[in-house]
Amino acid sequence: MATENKCVLHGQCQSEKEALLKRNESYRSLESVDHQPCTYLQRDHISDIEEDTLRRKLKYFFMSPCDKYRAKGRKPYKLVLQVIKVVIFTIQLVLFGLSNQMVVTFKEENTVTFKHIFLKDYSDGADDTYAVYTQNDFYEHMYYAVDQYLHLHDTSIGRYAYVRRKEENRSALMLCQHYFKRGRIDPANDTFNIDPAVKTDCIGVEPQETPYLDTDYRNFTLKFHKLINVTIQFDLKAINIQTIINNEVPDCYRFSITITFNNKAHSGKVKISLDNEARIRECKYPSISGQRDDYYRLAFDIIVILVCLVSFILCARSIVNGLRLEQEFVKYFQTRYPTHRLSISDRCEFLNSWYILLIISDIFTLVGTIMKIEIDFKILVSYDACSILLGTSTLFVWVGVIRYLNFFHKYNILIVTLRASFPNVIRFCCCVAVIYLGYCFCGWIVLGPYHVKFRSLSMVSECLFSLINGDDMFATFSEMQQNSYLVWLFSQLYLYTFISLFIYMVLSLFIALIT
Repeated sequence: MATENKCVLHGQCQSEKEALLKRNESYRSLESVDHQPCTYLQRDHISDIEEDTLRRKLKYFFMSPCDKYRAKGRKPYKLVLQVIKVVIFTIQLVLFGLSNQMVVTFKEENTVTFKHIFLKDYSDGADDTYAVYTQNDFYEHMYYAVDQYLHLHDTSIGRYAYVRRKEENRSALMLCQHYFKRGRIDPANDTFNIDPAVKTDCIGVEPQETPYLDTDYRNFTLKFHKLINVTIQFDLKAINIQTIINNEVPDCYRFSITITFNNKAHSGKVKISLDNEARIRECKYPSISGQRDDYYRLAFDIIVILVCLVSFILCARSIVNGLRLEQEFVKYFQTRYPTHRLSISDRCEFLNSWYILLIISDIFTLVGTIMKIEIDFKILVSYDACSILLGTSTLFVWVGVIRYLNFFHKYNILIVTLRASFPNVIRFCCCVAVIYLGYCFCGWIVLGPYHVKFRSLSMVSECLFSLINGDDMFATFSEMQQNSYLVWLFSQLYLYTFISLFIYMVLSLFIALIT
């Protein structure tokens, strides 16, 4: 019966294929057959006509675009449209990527600039080790940051402006300390008395024309015995004029800067960090000499939207036609073979997953392009979300091209291999994931305090995945601290068993499943 199903689904008889390729325009639906009272011979003849018509429709449905063109002269509109989509989507992504790259670069470079300006004796790459250990150094670094803020116009190469927040009833710069409401620690007697409620004391600093006149912040006394952290918060404005290179209107930025002296551990080491949150705003009254109003980007984005809509309609129509043909085939099959049922895999043959992928790509592109237009007109600033949508849609469009390579027997090796091995690979990965997660949790709990690559679950997963691919093995072994001999011995057993299990067994079985 499986053989009969395949024959009905795919029409493997050579005579049927030759008949179909003769530009037969009489593809009729089953409802077009005139069911009138007739003899048994006439009924058999009508049944043969119905079966022949259904065979032809099935054969035509599963044809490649080239065979459809030879059979009915139908031009491969979707194939041409997908090629056009690949070209214009890639161009759009490149244009947006260049713009987004300038935005990200401007944010990152300003963050580095702020660290060098406001953090005393800062050096690149020292974020993890930048700290103070004495009270004098604490005060010096704190006062240094405030002094640099007050003298910013005299010291900075970049063009920055203060943000005065009088409407928020706050000073331009806020220096705050957060500490326990009550905290008495006496290591000599092994006693302590702490109220975990947190209190906050702040002092505001306003930039003056003569910065040396405002020195009240130097009288700010810190409660080190119960101090949690000290924060310095202020905002600065800047303009990114490098976008003029790409014929774009410059963006105005507002940087919210927070310098944190973290003493939560109370270990004698106070870590210092600077966080910068950038917000993009539309500049007021932009004026660029010689800049012409050019809306070619908007026109190109509109073309992309129109192409996406056409592609979405064509793919949706093909899916609907496939579902209709599937219902027609199921109805015929149940009538002809009432004791048999079609398997789910046979019915899924009518649902083309490539069209679903293209529809998802079109939806992502439509949403991403609309966001891109709003970003160009400074209505939105969601660069990250827009880049994810456009990047994912372009990926799906390029992957969708593989469908058309699948019609050529010498180029469909990848698809055939994935289709044959995918179910077994998924089952195998589910089993391996259980062992992998066990190693992740074990490594995080035991080795986390002693190894920098095991400090969090995400870092553990990244480290183990690198080990599976043979990357960074020696560094992982050598960076293990030997403060505890028992933990060091466990780490050797842990790493050797993981590498042996996953490289020599799991990977070998994985390759064997695919081949």
